[in-house]
Amino acid sequence: MNPAPNLFLVGPMGAGKTTVGRQIAELFRMPFIDLDHEIEAHTGAAVGLIFELEGEAGFRRREHAALADSVARDGIVLATGGGAILDADNRRLLRSRGFVIWLDASVDAQLARLARDRQRPLLQAPDRRERLEKLACERNPLYAEIADLRLPSTGVGNSMHAAHDLLDLLEARWRRGDSEAAA
Repeated sequence: MNPAPNLFLVGPMGAGKTTVGRQIAELFRMPFIDLDHEIEAHTGAAVGLIFELEGEAGFRRREHAALADSVARDGIVLATGGGAILDADNRRLLRSRGFVIWLDASVDAQLARLARDRQRPLLQAPDRRERLEKLACERNPLYAEIADLRLPSTGVGNSMHAAHDLLDLLEARWRRGDSEAAA
């Protein structure tokens, strides 16, 4: 049993972090935060525009600041962006302030879920499969490094089913704790 004040969802784009996170938050009666939406609310600009104007490095600086603000809270469910784990300080923050759930989606599942998506800056590539495979090679070891729980995802399945599967796993592996207990 791993006590922690918060639940944090990490994983690649298209893994269902936001959808499953909202449902888990509702089931546990906890506030839900989507990190990309927090960044957009604080900047008044869409993630794509931030990437366009400031590049990935500028976006990652804003992401770190929003993550630090969000994880300082207790009793939240937070869905991170897929690349939030690239920064070692972000990984440290996530590990120290919550129970980290890796929603692990295969490249095939991502391609199916993101088939119509034209908004994600890192998905704007001539060969989406190649881009997603490269991101998976780079990021999967980092997700694994910080994950308290890995939930494999296959196909386009029902998000409510995934949330209930996760709920069952959390009941066995996570206990809501305060920040002192989690430290």
